[in-house]
Amino acid sequence: MRRNRSSDARGGLRLAASAGPAVEVRGLSKTYPGGVEAVKAIDFNVAPGEMFGLLGPNGAGKSTTVGMLNGTVAPTGGSARLAGFDVATESLAARGVSSVVFQEPVVDNGLTGGRNLHLHARLWGLSPSEASTRVQKTAKALGVAELIERNVGTYSGGQRRRLEIARALVSEPKVLFLDEPTVGLDPRIRHELLDAIAGLRTDSDMTTLLTTHYLEEAERLCDRVAIIHQGQIVAMDTPKALLRHFGNEIVELRVERDGPAALAALRARGIADDHAFVIGATLTMPLHDRSLGDAIAQVHDTGVTVTAVSSRTPTLDDVYLRLTGDRIAAAA
Repeated sequence: MRRNRSSDARGGLRLAASAGPAVEVRGLSKTYPGGVEAVKAIDFNVAPGEMFGLLGPNGAGKSTTVGMLNGTVAPTGGSARLAGFDVATESLAARGVSSVVFQEPVVDNGLTGGRNLHLHARLWGLSPSEASTRVQKTAKALGVAELIERNVGTYSGGQRRRLEIARALVSEPKVLFLDEPTVGLDPRIRHELLDAIAGLRTDSDMTTLLTTHYLEEAERLCDRVAIIHQGQIVAMDTPKALLRHFGNEIVELRVERDGPAALAALRARGIADDHAFVIGATLTMPLHDRSLGDAIAQVHDTGVTVTAVSSRTPTLDDVYLRLTGDRIAAAA
């Protein structure tokens, strides 16, 4: 990997990675003592400026993946680069171009928000004037500028999460990791925080890797999503592309007897395609260009007995269900 020398803000020299993916992962694996395979040889790239999501339930391997990328978890196989720097052999450089917001809080509740931000800025080697400028900028961007004179112990959960993200932005990272940033927040505060996260990309070319098990977060924020299940990536594309095969509406049929047999019968007659799936006695299939009434009539003609019918728009949970046989929320 070629690198160019350039001067940093303090007149020293630093190494800048050449153009390429902001995040590059090849065969990355993690096996814990006892043989537990948390991550199984995954591959993906994230482009500069992209907001990329790892979507899956708790235990799928999302946080372990982020840990390997930010240097807090040692991989047992494969490689990863951040802005061109190898996270294993060039760990200091990789950490220097990235920042992470962990699931667990790291700010000091006994200090003011501003003091937390200033301390973090100074740890990154910023001068007092640079630190002040960065603190004001990030506090304003995350909507905590009016709170930074208060002790963090008085913050609400949502305010504390905003401060955590502001703290991570003080270093102006090329790559930002957000590990389940809205877990534990009530719906209104989650919505406000999602607005703040979405706003991060309006004036920055920073790359963001977000982990979540909330479907609406992935659909709303991410340019692309990798669906991860039991340590493996089972699908990866834009949310729109992942949903395209389901069309605008799907029908759920509760069948009387054998669900798999009913699905096989519908496929044999060309009523259900490869994107239909069955979980227990519930059969789900895209309507495509058919009306709900036409679909029900076609099913009735096959002799399959249906006891309940409902229709709705598809979500990424349907993609996950078709691929894994489980719901993200239930697995989480």
